[in-house]
Amino acid sequence: MISFRQHAISIVAIFLALAVGVVLGSQTLAADMVSGLRSDRSDLRRQVDAYSAQNRQLTDELNAADRFIAGSANRITGGTLAGRSVVVFTTPDADPADIEAVTRGLETSGASVTGRIALTDAFLDAGAGDRMRTTLTNVIPAGAQLRTGAVDQGSMAGDLLGLVLLLDPADAQPRGTPQELDLVLETLRGGGFLADGGAPVAPAQLALVVTGNGAKSAENAQGANIARFTGALRGRGAGAVLAGRAGAADNPGPIAVIRSDPALAAAVTTVDNLDREVGRVTAVLGLTEQLNGGAGRYGTGTKATALTPAAPPA
Repeated sequence: MISFRQHAISIVAIFLALAVGVVLGSQTLAADMVSGLRSDRSDLRRQVDAYSAQNRQLTDELNAADRFIAGSANRITGGTLAGRSVVVFTTPDADPADIEAVTRGLETSGASVTGRIALTDAFLDAGAGDRMRTTLTNVIPAGAQLRTGAVDQGSMAGDLLGLVLLLDPADAQPRGTPQELDLVLETLRGGGFLADGGAPVAPAQLALVVTGNGAKSAENAQGANIARFTGALRGRGAGAVLAGRAGAADNPGPIAVIRSDPALAAAVTTVDNLDREVGRVTAVLGLTEQLNGGAGRYGTGTKATALTPAAPPA
């Protein structure tokens, strides 16, 4: 007969065996898991290295393309805007390097840059809309009339500045006097809507609006106001281009707003890669396209349809 003591020892032995089995099994499993993780890490490292090498190669190719385009810019754009005049507007987030590069591109094309006007945050901020509309209404030149649809601050400002800063497409003549132009600009500067400018500004045939990456587009409708401002300028002159960086083509960036509006997209040319040489050349070619009655969506961002305008037929 089995005693209670023997029975207890047997049970303890069974549990001890189970515990030893679990420990040994877990060690084997842990070793297999560690081995598998090490293998996975090695595979991931090889993939990362391969992608890094591919990225370096693509970057080198892109930089080489930029250098080629920069060296060929004179042959590509030289003379394309000869005898034409352009006024350049800049938004607060526009990169200075982009502004300088595209200005040089305009000069290479033979265009006369009649002035650079820096818009401020207040100019684009819907929170300052009432104050800005009052300011604009007070400086409308005698006998002039703004378009009835220009009711938001971006459209209203573009319409008024288009009147005084863009030549009439019909006869290439100014619509107002130099005194009226000076009054508009000085009043807007005094209200904090334009940055102080030293160089004189004269009316031009074409407008180029240089913006940034759209980082502040969602703040008080700034992106929409830039888009409508550019569209209103186009309605008063022979052409307008809005050029910026890739972020501006993402909603609610100004380029995205134009590309999403059929009427604006049909009127204004947009360029979303102004930080690359091809974008800077395209901004100039876009003005030529505007003179010929066309409008395109260029770059690598959302809703772009081509990298650059097609070459004209020989």
